[in-house]
Amino acid sequence: MAKPWATFGVDLHLAPTGPGLRRGLTDALREAVRTGRLAPGTLLPSSRALAADLGIARNTVADAYADLVAEGWLTARQGSGTRVADHAVPRPPARAAGPHRSPGRLPHDLIPGTPDLASFPRAAWLKATRRALNSAPNEALGYGDPRGRPELRTALAAYLARVRGVRTDPERVVVCSGFADGLRLLAEVLHSRGARTLAVEPYGLDVHRDIVERAGLRTAPLPYDDLGTSPPGAGPASPGGTTRDADDAHAVLLNPAHQFPLGGVLRPERRAAVVDWARRTGGLILEDDYDGEFRYDRQPVGALQDLDPDYVVYLGTASKSLAPGLRLGWMVLPPSLLTDVVDQGGGRSVGVLEQLTLAEFLTSGAYDRHVRAARLRYRRRRDALVEALASRAPDVRVTGIAAGLHAVLRLPPGTEESVVRAAAWQGLALHGLSRFRHPRAEVPPLDALVVGYATPPDHAWTGALEALCRALP
Repeated sequence: MAKPWATFGVDLHLAPTGPGLRRGLTDALREAVRTGRLAPGTLLPSSRALAADLGIARNTVADAYADLVAEGWLTARQGSGTRVADHAVPRPPARAAGPHRSPGRLPHDLIPGTPDLASFPRAAWLKATRRALNSAPNEALGYGDPRGRPELRTALAAYLARVRGVRTDPERVVVCSGFADGLRLLAEVLHSRGARTLAVEPYGLDVHRDIVERAGLRTAPLPYDDLGTSPPGAGPASPGGTTRDADDAHAVLLNPAHQFPLGGVLRPERRAAVVDWARRTGGLILEDDYDGEFRYDRQPVGALQDLDPDYVVYLGTASKSLAPGLRLGWMVLPPSLLTDVVDQGGGRSVGVLEQLTLAEFLTSGAYDRHVRAARLRYRRRRDALVEALASRAPDVRVTGIAAGLHAVLRLPPGTEESVVRAAAWQGLALHGLSRFRHPRAEVPPLDALVVGYATPPDHAWTGALEALCRALP
């Protein structure tokens, strides 16, 4: 039976094998040294202490030590105890990188989807954590409400009503570990209710489509015309648009306030039309409000959910405003969905301390202060991007910049692939628009770049912008 080596002060277990205690202990110690579990120079416990820990005779340990000293695995000196020999451990060969490992990162990064992580408000977050933990009741550390901590749900309901125009109360807010987790829960619930098709915008993230399809739903791309995405209920696309193939959708996923990646806003008449479609058919609208706090040249567009909270699921996240690593997101659900989503696992995937900290961050005003500072910083970067392109690449048109954390750079026809390749030669990570196109979308060819100007830290922004300008035609 393996016993813990308590005198070491580390979590090390010996499992003697083979005939006899001496042989088994010797083999176990040799294996621990050979595999590196005991590092070179490590001081071993005295034979008396180890014998007491293992419940065996002291002479058995002393003999095992002597055998390993003779073999060169250990060294023993009067007054300095028994140690692992410095040369005892052969270094294992380096493992080849697995398929999940990405190639070496390029020096510059303008991949969209991530805020400036170096600007995360560490001091304010730590202060909020301390306050939240000090004031939290003991029961907060238990399993609690499957929808999430009431402190956070209450804070979110107040914040979303004030900033995004969301109509809700804390009872209908469910905390999740980011947008992807919320989308997974909703897709699973929809599938269990008999839904088979989710309409999506013709450009979007493939990881979101994958989540939906793994839940058993088919994704059907919506038409797109010169007015933007044409959602269910909006009527036929205008001339130059595409053939509708999502008429049998049971639900639709939209970015009404700031479409990703094209950057447009769902027009008022189309917002009203898709809500009418949901009421008429019993369909559901999933509203992804991923960066609604960041607007620059226009008034903020309120949440679509405000038009009819019974047919719109509002999804938000702290991934763009704070950091994706926090794994904090939320859903505001119609009453008809609440029980099924909670039973599916909503609210169980986020740590209590993170929830309590975000609640404190929201109620103390620290979140608003951070967003205002970030909004100013990102606007300056956007303006620098527009100015640099106007002087160095006048044939490139910049769109989708009234809000958000990315811009779309329209390129001359047929040049997207070569520009992305040239960017890599300049040490710049960059995505072309074609990367985000739904494989079944019938959209006219459009060469463009999707530039995440919020991604680099401040010290790297100038270099990334310079590399971008060098790569452009």
